[in-house]
Amino acid sequence: MIQSNIYYGFAYFCQQIESMIPSDTIVALATPSGAGAIAVIRVSGKEAIPIANSVFKSVQGKDLTTQKTHTILLGHIIEGNRTLDEVLISKFKGPHSYSGEDVIEISCHGSPYIQQQIIQLFLRKGCRMAEAGEFTLRAFLNGKLDLSQAEAVADLITSENEASHQIAMQQMRGGFSNEIQLLRDELLNFASLIELELDFAEEDVEFADRAKFKELLNRIQEVLKRLIDSFAVGNVIKNGIPVAIVGEPNVGKSTLLNALLNEERAIVSEIAGTTRDAIEDELTIGGIGFRFIDTAGIRDTEDVVESIGIKKTFKKIEQAQLVLFLHSAEEFRNAEIDLKSLQLEVGKIALKHPDKPLVILVNKIDLLNAKEKTALENMLSNVEGSAFQLISAKTGGGVDMLKKLLLDYVNTGALRNNETIVSNTRHYDAMLKALEEIQKVQNGLDDSISGDLLAIDIRQALYHFGEITGEITSDDLLGNIFANFCIGK
Repeated sequence: MIQSNIYYGFAYFCQQIESMIPSDTIVALATPSGAGAIAVIRVSGKEAIPIANSVFKSVQGKDLTTQKTHTILLGHIIEGNRTLDEVLISKFKGPHSYSGEDVIEISCHGSPYIQQQIIQLFLRKGCRMAEAGEFTLRAFLNGKLDLSQAEAVADLITSENEASHQIAMQQMRGGFSNEIQLLRDELLNFASLIELELDFAEEDVEFADRAKFKELLNRIQEVLKRLIDSFAVGNVIKNGIPVAIVGEPNVGKSTLLNALLNEERAIVSEIAGTTRDAIEDELTIGGIGFRFIDTAGIRDTEDVVESIGIKKTFKKIEQAQLVLFLHSAEEFRNAEIDLKSLQLEVGKIALKHPDKPLVILVNKIDLLNAKEKTALENMLSNVEGSAFQLISAKTGGGVDMLKKLLLDYVNTGALRNNETIVSNTRHYDAMLKALEEIQKVQNGLDDSISGDLLAIDIRQALYHFGEITGEITSDDLLGNIFANFCIGK
């Protein structure tokens, strides 16, 4: 039964994919728009080579249609008696190309006028302008890469730091999809045996070893849980880690932001309440992206504009994954250290946001003498539940140590060990659903339920695995995914 279901299901899937593969030829600019030294125009489809050959004249008189694949020719793009540009044309014969089709890439001079003239010429010759991500969509439909690898292409293009680049490269090479595919194949094998038992229900035989099946289910759950847990790291690496810099007015929040970014990003003044709106900027530390948010100082005020800024501060704290709470060392200069005051201020934020890591920073330590600094360190060592550090945002003292402390809040162990890390929300959701179905199968085995009921939950788990790699897909899903790509890719 299961064999025939799989056969007809796979045949239907192949028919669906075949019907989705376009037969026309597309063209688009593959490099960013605007002027530059060179630009690359990409053409893909059955008529890519004949059309290119009709407008290209090689300096050596070579015919593009008879030229070997993966070779480059120097020549001119010509329309009638008019020469548009001197170009290099790269020929890729399908299926050994990015899209799996015949592909031509034209390296021309980077004038926007030249780019448009060549693209318009190809449009007049019968090409169509490519949609966003259509080259990669064709690569997926032609079996050059699965859906998770195709999505990694978009992540690779938008990667802004070493860590996000590493995750995208690992996924594009198939590390994640291979791990999912292996689990799916093993589960499919047991599903076949269990459904085969249904054909011999009267004989009361078992083809699937229940003990080995339980071992497989335990292993699948372990892998899924590890991948699901990795999303917490993958998501922040992909999107950056929001860090709120908060505290009372005039404690040096804007100075700290400038020190971290090594530029004058925020206005610094001795006048309390200078910052009345949130200022954000990004910084890469150790290959991880951090988005720092300088907020308005927290205090009681009757100033309407400043009050709005303070409300925004608390909203930014809610959005942040890490909070840097600044306290000025000036308050302890030549005065008795008030531990309760500090604990009260820290407690207000900790109580309202108990799950957010809170780092206490005592700024302006350059204003303290050695005795005062030692006393301050002793006092802070008694503050429980929070990390702390003494810094001088003005002189840069302690800022490098702060950057190392920030990295400690990101579990990069899996990244350093080159383990699979999930950063895609769609994959995360599909794995949660697959895990839920696997747990149902596990419970069913423990309760010794019939094979037909087990098969239902197994099919659902297989379905969610297939959603990740694209073995189960729809036009709407593909449209939503590839709409996020840039045109030309």
